[in-house]
Amino acid sequence: MLPAEKRTVGIVALIATMRMFGLFALLPVLSLYAATLEGATPLLIGLAVGAYGLTQAGLQIPLGALSDRIGRIPVLVGGLLVFAVGSAMAAVGDTIWVVIVGRLLQGAGAISATLTALIADATREEVRVRSMAFFGIGIGASFMVALIVGPVVAAAFGVPSLFWLAACLAVAGGLLLTGLPKAIERPPTPSRWNLKPAFRADLLRLDFYVFLLHAILTASFVALPFLLANKLELPVTDHWPMYVGALLVSLLGTIPLIISDERKGKAVTIRIAVVLVFAGELMLSFFGLAYWPVFLALVVFFAGFNFLEAGLPARLSMLADGKTRGASLGVFSSAQFFGAFVGGLIGGRYLAAGRPADVFFVCALLAAIWLAVGAGRARERKQRSSDR
Repeated sequence: MLPAEKRTVGIVALIATMRMFGLFALLPVLSLYAATLEGATPLLIGLAVGAYGLTQAGLQIPLGALSDRIGRIPVLVGGLLVFAVGSAMAAVGDTIWVVIVGRLLQGAGAISATLTALIADATREEVRVRSMAFFGIGIGASFMVALIVGPVVAAAFGVPSLFWLAACLAVAGGLLLTGLPKAIERPPTPSRWNLKPAFRADLLRLDFYVFLLHAILTASFVALPFLLANKLELPVTDHWPMYVGALLVSLLGTIPLIISDERKGKAVTIRIAVVLVFAGELMLSFFGLAYWPVFLALVVFFAGFNFLEAGLPARLSMLADGKTRGASLGVFSSAQFFGAFVGGLIGGRYLAAGRPADVFFVCALLAAIWLAVGAGRARERKQRSSDR
């Protein structure tokens, strides 16, 4: 990458990492904290946890489209400010409803699509997948570290301190924007609002893929803690070495996929990555009875997932019309968050019988559907080529 590209990708990835860390750190402790608040019920506790994703999914498209018209930086500044205000409100709230409103405001700072669009604006197509990989790996590392740090900070200073930390990190992210290169080329401003190009068939196919990817991921992480705790008899405090270790070792598979994709640019790399996700889920379903088989299954799964998490938005950013890139990535991000929501439902539904293996098998079926759709698409392309 060129120096300006490295600088932009580094700053954008750091902003995304800091912002997501403030959210991820709450995951292990928020539901327990919400249960202690005035007016709490099981339904409202669940709403407090999931409210962020609701507004995220709903606002990615309009804010992505807005960034196409007024520029990326104003939308990013506004989104980070709203996120900080929501975090502060949740920190001072002493009733469940105040925390819910705070979480809704956190999600209303929906800037994921705009951050991704900014990376696409600032990088050449030949380094786009690598750029998105840095972005995705930073968020993945944030997730792992947050699962370790969140409970420790909450135990020492209370859960409200995590909300204050999230607010401070959002403000710091806004300050980091001043370090972006001045020469980032802004895409042409569309003359009128037109979201139709964001719903082209080739883009919707990628939206469907990321929906499946995050449905599989979320459903898997509904079941994984139960597998580790009940089947492997690992204390909850000992789960993170399994996740972190598998993520790090999986890079031995992810990095060659990224290099191959950049050199060849073929759809085969996506199929290979989906096969890895499929294989990892099958291994968890049938061999998740001992520590090392589970570890190996997670390595295989993460090798495919990490590439897809970077490769899918990179492909969409290259296919999207420059004038509606933000809106197109907004649709993509909304599909991603909706996939996470559906994945949670799938995980809960198939874990009801107390068998995590059922959840992993359903996830393998979703990956098989993905492979079937991809194979059908490949046959269509081959048929069109032969007709010519």
